Amino acid sequence: MSDSGSRRQERYPWRAAAVRSLRRHLEMSQNAFADELGTRQQTVSEWETGRYRPRGTSVRLLSIIAERAGFEYDPGGGSGDERE
Repeated sequence: MSDSGSRRQERYPWRAAAVRSLRRHLEMSQNAFADELGTRQQTVSEWETGRYRPRGTSVRLLSIIAERAGFEYDPGGGSGDERE
């Protein structure tokens, strides 16, 4: 894996709250977000509830989308993206 790929994974660990925050930052429903990622809505739901974590290509794709959208995730709760 390249250095830039490693940095993306470190910057965005893609736990449940981060996935949910990114989707909300993009103002997308789970269905629309799943379509954008080429996955099922159920998969997005499972990521957001913490049942499963994204891995492999999904991690890279989420990171690319986040960077292009100017998404900044603060796991400490300081981000305005953690709205219900």
